[in-house]
Amino acid sequence: MIQLVLSLNILWFAMGFISFSIRNDDLAKIVVPRKHRDSPLFQTVSQSGRFVGGFNFAFMLLAILLLLYLAEFPTDKQRVILFATFAVAHASQFYFNVPIMLKNKRTGDGVWPVLKGTMLFIFVTDFVMMVLNAGIAAQHF
Repeated sequence: MIQLVLSLNILWFAMGFISFSIRNDDLAKIVVPRKHRDSPLFQTVSQSGRFVGGFNFAFMLLAILLLLYLAEFPTDKQRVILFATFAVAHASQFYFNVPIMLKNKRTGDGVWPVLKGTMLFIFVTDFVMMVLNAGIAAQHF
């Protein structure tokens, strides 16, 4: 199960890196309403997304190294620390979308559509990944 979750982490963080750092304009189109894409806001969001991509790259690398060298982290404490950290990374992406989702439900003017298309996929996947990583951390606690 550990290898599967690490592989899913690698895949998810790689997708985040590509989306935020390499295809940053495509992601900005999701979060910046069409009417504001000609403003400096669009380029600000697009370029600042690259920083988020860098964090995704770092988590991807950590998951790759952990998968390759899992035997170097044999203790329960080590695995709790690593998988709890992955869980928090996913949880932060889920958690900070919740108020936006609630605002969309209440007034319809959240900054992006959390429960539609790509953002829904991201929202649900980060929740699932949070639970999977937290589950492994809890097994070793």
